[in-house]
Amino acid sequence: MIYPVIILVLLALIVSSAIKVIYEYERGVVFRLGRFSGVKGPGLRFIIPVVDRLMKISLRTVAMDVPPQDVITKDNVSIKVNAVIYFRVVHPDKSIIEVENYLYATSQLAQTSLRSVLGQSELDELLAHRDSINRHLQEILDRQTDPWGVKVSNVEIKHVDLPVEMQRAMARQAEAERERRSKVIHAEGEYQAAQKLTDAAEIIASQPGALQLRYLQTLTEVATENSSTVIFPFPLDLVKPFLGLREKE
Repeated sequence: MIYPVIILVLLALIVSSAIKVIYEYERGVVFRLGRFSGVKGPGLRFIIPVVDRLMKISLRTVAMDVPPQDVITKDNVSIKVNAVIYFRVVHPDKSIIEVENYLYATSQLAQTSLRSVLGQSELDELLAHRDSINRHLQEILDRQTDPWGVKVSNVEIKHVDLPVEMQRAMARQAEAERERRSKVIHAEGEYQAAQKLTDAAEIIASQPGALQLRYLQTLTEVATENSSTVIFPFPLDLVKPFLGLREKE
């Protein structure tokens, strides 16, 4: 009675080891007696026990943090930068055959590439053109991980940690830049006002009646103010016609 039970248990173990369930986001890489046999898709799959070995590989996108890296930029500024990379496996067989651990290898490659690329860039370029640096990093990583069957879709620099002295220097630089812009805007306003006054003077000089109208308008504005005594210069041009009449008499 014991032997049939043992045989049934062994058969159950063999059948269970021969049946594999592969999810939709996975692929199964099969090795038969150590040699690559093929890639199986999702669903219920059967393998030959002992002879075959199936390794499951996820095809989902992986978001991996790149630890903070000490970087010296091209203009000799010491900074600390971290990033995140997004990648996924597109060839499951290569991700097992061509590299021992594609997750670890991609992480190490991202760290070294981050230090190398940022070391060739100046600090102002890193802060102002981060998108172009991200694209450059993505192209480098994608090209180097392609033999492993890994596709790097995106690289994003998350944080740039600047020294305190550099932060203060950049704050002073930004303040000086704002002050310069303020002075330039003020000077442009003065220039435009002077230009308008020059144009107005030319118009008044060409039309004598315009000066009289302006004088009367100014008197009207002064009269509306709450002042007891107003001393106002009287232009000679207004009395010249009357003086001419008196001389004729």
